[in-house]
Amino acid sequence: MTGISNTPPDPTVKGPDGAAEDKVLILRPYPVRVGQKITIEAGPRRGDWEIIWVGDRKLRLRCPISHQELDSDWFCYVVTEAAGIPWPHRH
Repeated sequence: MTGISNTPPDPTVKGPDGAAEDKVLILRPYPVRVGQKITIEAGPRRGDWEIIWVGDRKLRLRCPISHQELDSDWFCYVVTEAAGIPWPHRH
């Protein structure tokens, strides 16, 4: 009969700074421009929109069907997944 061990599995591999080598998502603002057409696939803003104004922290979108305009917080990001980087970062 094979014995069952109650010992916990090996701890998570640690990086050079002692942080776990988990994958980290890195988000960078995507440089959207006025006039670009976008499709949002999920969520409360789901649908087709045209970007009609871009600020540092806000966007204004217009629906091509109803012509309704919507001011929104910035939500366009490029996402990169990385492993083996220090996290949390020291600021």
